[in-house]
Amino acid sequence: MRRKIFGILLGIVAISSITSARVQSSETFKPISTETKLDLEIEKIKQIRNRTAPQQSRDRNNLQQLPPLIDRKLIFGNPEISGAQLSPDGKYLAFRKPLNGVINVWVKGVDEPFEAARPITEDKTRPVFGYFWSKDSKYILFGQDKGGNENFRIYAVSPTDKPARGQKVPEARDLTPYEKVQARIYAVPENTPNTIIVGLNDRDPRYHDVYRINLTTGKRELVFKNDRNVSRWVADLQGNLRLAVISLPDGGTEIHQIQGEKMVPVYQCKFGETCSPNRFHKDGKRVYVETNKGDDVDLSRLVLFNPQTRRVEVVDSDPEKKVDFGTAIFSEVTEELIATVYVGDRLRIYPKNQKFAADLAYLRKNLPDGELGLRSMTSDGQQMIVTLSSDVDPGSAYLFDRQNQKLTKLYEVLPSLKREDLAPMRPITYTARDGLKIPAYLTVPKGIPARNLPVVILPHGGPWARDTWGYDPFAQFLANRGYAVLQPNFRGSRGFGKAFLNAGNKEWGTGAMQHDITDGVKYLISEGIADPKQIGIFGGSYGGYATLAGLAFTPDLYAAGVSYVGPSNLLTLLNSVPPYWESYKAQLKLRVGNPETAEGKEQLRRQSPLFSATNIKAPLMVVQGANDPRVKQAESDQIVVALRDLGRDVEYLLAPEEGHGFRKENNRLAVAAAMEKFFAKYLKGRYQESISPEVQQQLDDLTVDINTVRVSR
Repeated sequence: MRRKIFGILLGIVAISSITSARVQSSETFKPISTETKLDLEIEKIKQIRNRTAPQQSRDRNNLQQLPPLIDRKLIFGNPEISGAQLSPDGKYLAFRKPLNGVINVWVKGVDEPFEAARPITEDKTRPVFGYFWSKDSKYILFGQDKGGNENFRIYAVSPTDKPARGQKVPEARDLTPYEKVQARIYAVPENTPNTIIVGLNDRDPRYHDVYRINLTTGKRELVFKNDRNVSRWVADLQGNLRLAVISLPDGGTEIHQIQGEKMVPVYQCKFGETCSPNRFHKDGKRVYVETNKGDDVDLSRLVLFNPQTRRVEVVDSDPEKKVDFGTAIFSEVTEELIATVYVGDRLRIYPKNQKFAADLAYLRKNLPDGELGLRSMTSDGQQMIVTLSSDVDPGSAYLFDRQNQKLTKLYEVLPSLKREDLAPMRPITYTARDGLKIPAYLTVPKGIPARNLPVVILPHGGPWARDTWGYDPFAQFLANRGYAVLQPNFRGSRGFGKAFLNAGNKEWGTGAMQHDITDGVKYLISEGIADPKQIGIFGGSYGGYATLAGLAFTPDLYAAGVSYVGPSNLLTLLNSVPPYWESYKAQLKLRVGNPETAEGKEQLRRQSPLFSATNIKAPLMVVQGANDPRVKQAESDQIVVALRDLGRDVEYLLAPEEGHGFRKENNRLAVAAAMEKFFAKYLKGRYQESISPEVQQQLDDLTVDINTVRVSR
């Protein structure tokens, strides 16, 4: 679905993106979630909703001035080609392409036309998205779960093998053939390319032990048993297990050095700080760590840490002093750091050596303005895949010959989507009620004035993630239907520094995180952009929760809402997290709330939309995957039953073979069709009336008769 809508609910893996606005001092973060202030806020919202429409009242004929209605399949359908990766030896190009309507992995010779490509995976029901090459180019490895349950298995397939008689693809070896077990890849060592280092929680579902797996035989060898609440393991460039990252009972993080069978603590940061090992230096002694440790440090930076001497050297931090460290790019040949990346309002790349600086200058000169992505590089460092995208362009991929300074265009993503019909996204900043500056992105429908428009608020998932500038399918879809779209990076979003991030702790729903979203709506109204009577809200994961919270705690603000895999009850949410989140439970209690104390239970109950369902007046659409391991189906069932029993307008879509976000094409199209018709009904935008028989049948299958929904007690 949308590239940024979900994030990782409860922040188990943070999106590595950074933010746009300069963070103010921590003194500006004040608790503002008292019931008295909430009551006052509701009164203000009622006044806004009841005010007379502005003189420039919206002319519904404005819809006729919009670009042509974009077929939803052009936005949410399967891309023809995407996700290209070069083999390390430079001989092959792999990419994703539909096979019988399902996205699979294909491969071709680097000099062959795409028409000569052949499929090497054949999943008939579930798209294959995540894949990569082994270091010796002999195998393509990919991960796949069942129906969205996130119990990923790892498979290996040789692109040079021929399919068996009667088969379309060569046989893939299941390297982790275990039921109810989640596999995680920790390292793909270059000096032992026939092995990978993985984590498996088959011994204890709470913890991932470390194994070395042979890609040819599938044989596994135990490297280290996880009996100390290790959340992540780090190997050096030679594939030796060197570090373990442990979550402490007080919410802090501790990095341990592995010495034989012992683990020795060498670096610690307290709750609210970051200390995350990136990769080892080529000298094998030091490790790159992203950290903001220290009371006088707010923005995270890249350092080199020596576990033996405990010495820390600062390597890089944001030159503009606005955002956290983003990511690092290393040479495939020398293993040296060649660039760092930061994301403010837009992405910024900083070269660290002369050769890469020349490459970057060449790319900037020969490609249009947009966000560059460096996707894969051959082991000799001479060729790489470069992608280019923007707010009005889902992207193109190029083969870049670094030695000869030559670019060859490989493909466009969604080539049938007319870029000229898409709406620009611009970064904005507005002021929250306590004076904090909130960065956001605003997309206004193309071709009509930004005055008194229907609006859809699009809060991101995570919540410890963020939105970034670029092509966003939901923003473009909604803008094409006539809505202005606001994507706020409310406090608690990652990338603004630790003060901004920690300002969201326990501030869900009735607290400052939701107030920041509300204040974004008020900003659009005060600027004359939004029609105060036509405000909708839609989000997935935490964004789905924010949707429910918006309808429950500011019921006079929104005219309609769509919650996509959003939790309704924080108590049941926290009591049903997957067992392999065990190492993060201490942090969850501190960032969200503690369901094990009387005070924590009361706070979580107060912030749960389910217990304020009587306040919800606006129509609601709920979308849920039945196999979601993070936000269980019960979260959606509960709110649907509560609103049904109250006689409120509620619709329910439930996909039996999806999890935390829908991956199947027909499910994505069915949700898009239902959502645009829903918003058109209540916000008066336009929608595509035509629908294929296949998508209509899928929508019928997903649609739940709310009278049949039951909640397990």
